[in-house]
Amino acid sequence: MRKLVWTISGLWLCGLLAAAGAEPVPMADGTTVSGDIVSFNDNGIIFRTGDDKYTERLPWIKFSQDGLKQLEQNPKIKQFVEPFIEPPPPEPAPKSEVKIHDVARLDRSSPASLFVGLSSSSVGLMALLLIYAANLYAGYEIALFRARPLAPVLGVAAALPIAGPVIFLLLPGLRVAAAPTDEKPAETPADGAPAESEPHRFMVPGMKPEEEIHIVTGSWEAGAPPAPPPSQTNTEVFQRGQFMFNRRFFETKFSGFFGIVRREADKDKVLQVKTVHTLLVAERITRIGANEVHFEVLRGDSRQEVMVPFAEIQEIQLKHKKA
Repeated sequence: MRKLVWTISGLWLCGLLAAAGAEPVPMADGTTVSGDIVSFNDNGIIFRTGDDKYTERLPWIKFSQDGLKQLEQNPKIKQFVEPFIEPPPPEPAPKSEVKIHDVARLDRSSPASLFVGLSSSSVGLMALLLIYAANLYAGYEIALFRARPLAPVLGVAAALPIAGPVIFLLLPGLRVAAAPTDEKPAETPADGAPAESEPHRFMVPGMKPEEEIHIVTGSWEAGAPPAPPPSQTNTEVFQRGQFMFNRRFFETKFSGFFGIVRREADKDKVLQVKTVHTLLVAERITRIGANEVHFEVLRGDSRQEVMVPFAEIQEIQLKHKKA
């Protein structure tokens, strides 16, 4: 009875092998192989393709996935084929539903004007204060540039920001009135011809006024004293508003005052500089920058170098030392 069971089992396995080998098995390179399965192990499988014709042992990696799955149907070969079969890709996880919740939103206010918007925040107020301060500073600079009184210009700039300084900038500059002196007006000659007007003189604080030398005609001399040379009475006046005081102005108008050794034509000339604060008598320009000029001034028995910004200069006179 036991032999009969073994015989039936062997015939059943042979039938399975024959059924598995009857169908062509696809290979990885696109070809197929068919026949009876003769042998199989971890290294591969051997087919009998015909009478006394056998294939070499074919490695499992040479079969396609479909061929491996076809061979997997054989229970005996399944354990050898399973390691080479690629697992199916995992199913994508179900997407969670996105729920949109309502949130509290800020109400949009109605658009306001620029100044109202700036004044509603601390940063805007600081910007407005800086603009207003710059407006007042511009009025101060324009008043110096146009030789106008500071109080009216700053008052208009404070009342009319931006527009006030622009108005004074467009207006022409004023002439600077000469300082009053104790000199008597020049007398008119007897023949009615107008006498030459003497240049204005300014008193420098801290300096002694120059003593005038009066020449009296002796009894032995006849006629009036000779008139001074014209070169000593001619004075060139440069006022703010009519001239732009900058580096180019000094280099072109007073080029002879830069050297230590003066030219013969400019040897006896000095520069009388009137500023906002004082009056200077300069004999030489020591150096000049982009915004200021340095003069050599004689104060007492010593010479000093004084720096004067261009913005503070109101008037410059080019005159002779004896004029």
